Amino acid sequence: MISVYKLKPKFQQLLTPVLLFLHKNSITANQITISSILLSMVIGVLFWNADLSKWFFLSLPIGLLLRMALNALDGMMARKFNQTSKLGEVLNEVGDIVSDVIIFFPLLKFQPESLYLIVIFIVLSVINEFAGLIGKIVGKERRYDGPMGKSDRALILGLYGLLIFFGISITSISQYIFGIIIALLIISTYTRLKKSLNEA
Repeated sequence: MISVYKLKPKFQQLLTPVLLFLHKNSITANQITISSILLSMVIGVLFWNADLSKWFFLSLPIGLLLRMALNALDGMMARKFNQTSKLGEVLNEVGDIVSDVIIFFPLLKFQPESLYLIVIFIVLSVINEFAGLIGKIVGKERRYDGPMGKSDRALILGLYGLLIFFGISITSISQYIFGIIIALLIISTYTRLKKSLNEA
């Protein structure tokens, strides 16, 4: 399935100089992971208060791009410099789920006409990540299959922030948009579970 996640190797190559700089300055993988979680909290707060200033909507495209970079860097740091640990794995997985919920939650405020669909979207996003983790338990590896994986959801929300910042409302079509996103999440979750079971 098509997914932004497939661009990760190229993205990691671009981040290599940053990785080396961070390592040279004794920054650890777990510190990067914690920074990503804290950044997500800041994004969520700014997004929630974006009715006070439209500039806060830019926290979505800018913040989520930075978060994606941090998420890539913590894994690169752990693998390249032998910093893998159980604590790091827990921080990474739980941090991603908590961060997603914090960032997605303000959608309930700004798109109330799609309230129930947004709740389903948030719940399915959590389930989707758990489905990826199950791949590591019953299969051979953690699954990241799309469509609408973590990177795809970040891209969609980043685009949403840009649209609202430029005064483009999606109110009239938001129910269709979230309906499609939910359908893609269901496909992604099914794909991850099926591939995990096939590997078992």
